[in-house]
Amino acid sequence: MSDETNLTLDEFAPDEGLATELMVGAGDKTAADLAPVFDVPVHISAVLGRASLSVAQLLHLGQGSVLELDRKVGEAIDIYVNNRLVARGEVVVVDDRLGVTMTEIIKDGDTNA
Repeated sequence: MSDETNLTLDEFAPDEGLATELMVGAGDKTAADLAPVFDVPVHISAVLGRASLSVAQLLHLGQGSVLELDRKVGEAIDIYVNNRLVARGEVVVVDDRLGVTMTEIIKDGDTNA
């Protein structure tokens, strides 16, 4: 999101109390202020790469098939939260399980970084 799309307090109409209340004291927020949203579920995806197949090619896949992805070995993977790109990272192994180490946080609208 660019700075041009951010609204400042004086750009809201006087009768829009909710927007005004959200803007006041926005810099004084703590983790305790977020407590109401702690139990909201989010969907997290770590995307290793993508591939395009026809239905016929898809039907021929089976155990042991190799699917070529659009990424190179060692290239950062994309991390999505609720289908929104939020970070890039590297695949790691933690106690015989795969994990992801975030190496870069993506700012709003900065998808080419």
